[in-house]
Amino acid sequence: MPSPAMRPSTLHLPQGDWATVLDCLCAHFPAIERAVWLQRMARGRVLDGEGKPIDAEHPYRAGLKVRYFREVPNETPIPFEEQVLWQDEHLLVADKPHFLPVMPAGEYVEQTLLARLIRRTGNPDLVPIHRIDRLTAGLVLFSVDPASRGLYQALFRERQVEKRYEAIAPALTDLQFPCVHRSRMVAGEPFFRMQEVAGEANSETRIEVLERRGALWRYGLSPVTGRKHQLRVHLAGLGAPIVGDDFYPHLLESRHQADDYSQPLKLLARGLRFVDPLSGQPRTFDSQLHLQW
Repeated sequence: MPSPAMRPSTLHLPQGDWATVLDCLCAHFPAIERAVWLQRMARGRVLDGEGKPIDAEHPYRAGLKVRYFREVPNETPIPFEEQVLWQDEHLLVADKPHFLPVMPAGEYVEQTLLARLIRRTGNPDLVPIHRIDRLTAGLVLFSVDPASRGLYQALFRERQVEKRYEAIAPALTDLQFPCVHRSRMVAGEPFFRMQEVAGEANSETRIEVLERRGALWRYGLSPVTGRKHQLRVHLAGLGAPIVGDDFYPHLLESRHQADDYSQPLKLLARGLRFVDPLSGQPRTFDSQLHLQW
């Protein structure tokens, strides 16, 4: 049963000639059967903009705001627990394990960091201020209070947060460290991948070596920009794809298979540092997780 604390998704109905909201939803979401929408409506899980339930006979109107609760039947439990490292009246900082998404998407709704933390804290106003990939472990910062949320979001938007990551990847013996890697990153093929192309750089990562163990090294990564998959693309582009990465430099068949919990992506969001916009005091948070060789 979906968590009652989870916020609904919102859809403004597109232009069309449907008779009812139900007809529109079935056409807009072809992967969801009509019977499923009927069940959701019967349980009050489809609402209008004012929070009133929408039934199967509700007339369609272009632009109508519809709020619905995403549900995934038989959602697979993810057998790793998050840890709350800090919480006050404005912020919550959590350590996210590998394989757990931050936000609901695709086949994940209840098995997400956001849903778990809402259930744990009872606070439906929690919002992640930044995100990390599902396969990446480590720190995620959440806003607790909507009144102060914009101040903390501005820190990330204006690049006033120092982010530190660690990764285990093949040795780059021909490079001198520390170094800075800059490149132009654009959407790749398929749509969920990124690629480096010629042109003015729009991504930048500072790289250092923290530990050497034969053919594998542990790198410290400080992204100056925050492009999608930036660290994975940059290391792969240098010839050192992160251990466990089945997206870069090439798509592997393992991405179609069930998660192998013994082979996580060796990427960790290690640290966050910033000056608190409310108190003016420096804030430092460090993950308690560690990459296993």
